[in-house]
Amino acid sequence: MKKVLLLTVFALVTAVTYAGGYRISLQGNKAMAMGHTGVAVVNSSELVFFNPAGLVYLENRLNVSVGAHGVFADIAYQNEATGENAMTESLIGTPFYAYVSYQATDWLALALGVYTPYGSGVSYEDDWAGSHLVNNIDLQAIFIQPTVSIKLSEYFSIGGGPIYAIGSVNFNRNLNRTLTDVNGERAEVTLDETGVTKWGWTASAMFNPTDKLRIGATYRSKIILEVEEGEATFDNIPNSDLTPFQDTTFAARLPLPAEMTVGLSYEVTDKLLFAFDFNRAFWNEYESLNIDFANEDIPDSVNARNYENASTYRFGLQYAATETFTLRAGYYFDESPVQAGRFAPETPRNDSDGYSAGLTFNVGSRFEIDASFLYLHFDEVDASYDAYFENGNAVPFEGTYKSSAFIPGLGVTYKL
Repeated sequence: MKKVLLLTVFALVTAVTYAGGYRISLQGNKAMAMGHTGVAVVNSSELVFFNPAGLVYLENRLNVSVGAHGVFADIAYQNEATGENAMTESLIGTPFYAYVSYQATDWLALALGVYTPYGSGVSYEDDWAGSHLVNNIDLQAIFIQPTVSIKLSEYFSIGGGPIYAIGSVNFNRNLNRTLTDVNGERAEVTLDETGVTKWGWTASAMFNPTDKLRIGATYRSKIILEVEEGEATFDNIPNSDLTPFQDTTFAARLPLPAEMTVGLSYEVTDKLLFAFDFNRAFWNEYESLNIDFANEDIPDSVNARNYENASTYRFGLQYAATETFTLRAGYYFDESPVQAGRFAPETPRNDSDGYSAGLTFNVGSRFEIDASFLYLHFDEVDASYDAYFENGNAVPFEGTYKSSAFIPGLGVTYKL
């Protein structure tokens, strides 16, 4: 029973890692159409996220951008040696954003942003080969960011503000590969918590050395969401009155890593703009994850993750085709932070390529409709998860993963 118990503890740890291992880069339709570039692009209040320092250069006194993306993704798993295979249900998520910027003076802009940088879900078939690691997981995180932008000179500005993060998670898995109750139902555990909050901050700068060239940089601090009384629920437990698997609460820390983005934009012609962003996510914050249970019969757990820092390279083009239509296209390469032997099926993150396109339709001088589309292709990977143990022995979970996602987006921009 103690061995099963330790497996349960580890399952809860892997659930918490989901937020850190799955960053959702969908914070604006204009930027997304350009490969998610934006740290040096001044075209809307999407700058609240990408570079607050640039808000003071917007031409309109009031600028509002609101939008959402539909995420349609699939993950296919196969183990050729055993013949086992599985595919997730189509994952449908709706990351959203809402930004409003107000030009208070010619040197000061005030703004507010609400957006979802972390969130999605994974749902496998019941009793699939890796159900002892995950059945399903649903994560949501919302950032609320009041922002100020200050022009220090014609060529240089700074910006930033606090970030208020709100998170929730629901996770389910079987306790191990074989344990069932008297009716043959697989024993399982569900981890659930909502309303977890924490403060962070962001700071940025923008330098405009010429009329055609902009250079930008943005830093977002790490945010550690701390769960104090999450609910751990056990179901289908044999001899439930005699085991330690009674419903209880738990405490945990959910780290969302810091990230730094630097980049530039250059007006190749009056109509064509090129943008490049380099993003560095400091995933090495994931040295270990700890779970503390209120039930003292369940031992606390410390599990090494040892994620690596990872980089993303983003390229974008914007072309003002007519007064009515602005066309955009982009590409980015995103490195995975997951190391060998730590490839868990609830966060199947390997290196990926993103191909994007979109447009803006100008409805008069004040109202714009923004559309984007992203195809995200993850490299096929043969990987294993080596930290699962039964009867004191490591039982690696190996296989080939294929993942892809189709992500359309729609938004509106209002200027006054």
